[in-house]
Amino acid sequence: MNAKPLFVLVAGEASGDTLGAGLITALKLLLPGATFTGIGGPKMIAAGLESRHPQDRLAVMGLVEPLKRLPELLRIRGDIIRFCRANKPAAFIGIDSPDFNLGIEKRLKREGITTVHYVSPSVWAWRQGRIKGIKRSVDLMLTLLPFEQAFYQQHHVRSLFVGHPLATQLHPEPALVAKQRLGLSGDPIVALLPGSRSGEVAAMAPLYLAVAERIHQKFPCVSFVIPAASAARKEQIAHLLLDYPELPVKLLEGDAVSAMSAASVVLLTSGTTALEAMLLERPMVVSYRLGKWTYRFVSHLIKTPYVALPNLLAERMLVPELLQHEATEEKLTHALLTLLEGSAAAEMVAGLRALREPIQLPSSERAAQAILSLVQEQSCSTSEVSA
Repeated sequence: MNAKPLFVLVAGEASGDTLGAGLITALKLLLPGATFTGIGGPKMIAAGLESRHPQDRLAVMGLVEPLKRLPELLRIRGDIIRFCRANKPAAFIGIDSPDFNLGIEKRLKREGITTVHYVSPSVWAWRQGRIKGIKRSVDLMLTLLPFEQAFYQQHHVRSLFVGHPLATQLHPEPALVAKQRLGLSGDPIVALLPGSRSGEVAAMAPLYLAVAERIHQKFPCVSFVIPAASAARKEQIAHLLLDYPELPVKLLEGDAVSAMSAASVVLLTSGTTALEAMLLERPMVVSYRLGKWTYRFVSHLIKTPYVALPNLLAERMLVPELLQHEATEEKLTHALLTLLEGSAAAEMVAGLRALREPIQLPSSERAAQAILSLVQEQSCSTSEVSA
């Protein structure tokens, strides 16, 4: 193996930038002479990556924006592929962003370049037929959750569960501390997290505010906090709040972790936020709604009994999931009041606490060692063929 191996990493989002920075740091400890290029954000660049393109050029969402940006995205992808062909890196490492990275990985693997994908797509949950394309694209899949590795093993794809970085980064703190930091008062507080995308907020925030109004009418002592995911989402939610002038709610920009830490109960839209609430040991109710036609299209493709990550990890209905037609004002209000009034919250917290240890692993170090082992194996195989 080359004493100064080159690794090409591509991360298209902020979460991938964090993972990539940890991976670069861990690889440097194993391979002090290694160099790193590709696409990353400020954290990866600070760790030693030479970014060939701004990371934010890959951060596209929805259906229309990717189509508008398709020529640029294809140019960027072509540049990465040509660079890898010319420089033969020890490995190409795609970090999340599967729509962008798996296409690159498929081309490079076909040409004999080692490919790694870090963070599994939700292929285990829906559209499981995608596993065939993944198998043709990656030499190694690094997963953040244990049941993901089991799925890949069933389909004979080399994989390793490395643990979830959030489990070592995110820890509970006293609600009083978080309240003081945010300038919140009163007890209890309910945190409302309607999602990070415009469409999610449009679908979920009106429902969550109607639920909050019901709770406030029954228990005026309850107050609410909403951490908007961005300035644009804050403006969107602020407009909705005009219809609730008497509702005691504090609207924040960001700081979801502090908002959940300050809360007695969290009502959230399914996603990574559920994992964060789990690690913060906050009782929660999970909800989600899709458009009618979208739901009809995707519902038969979903292959898991649960949606919320705590339930998937626990392999049981630990936290309430009220989805689609079940996501009504009445049912969400009842679920939240059950947690606010009885012993159910303490029982849920005990269950959530038990889920941390299995995923609390040194993920960057495990990922780096697995990549090094794979590269060494591939190098030995190439040498034997040459001999």
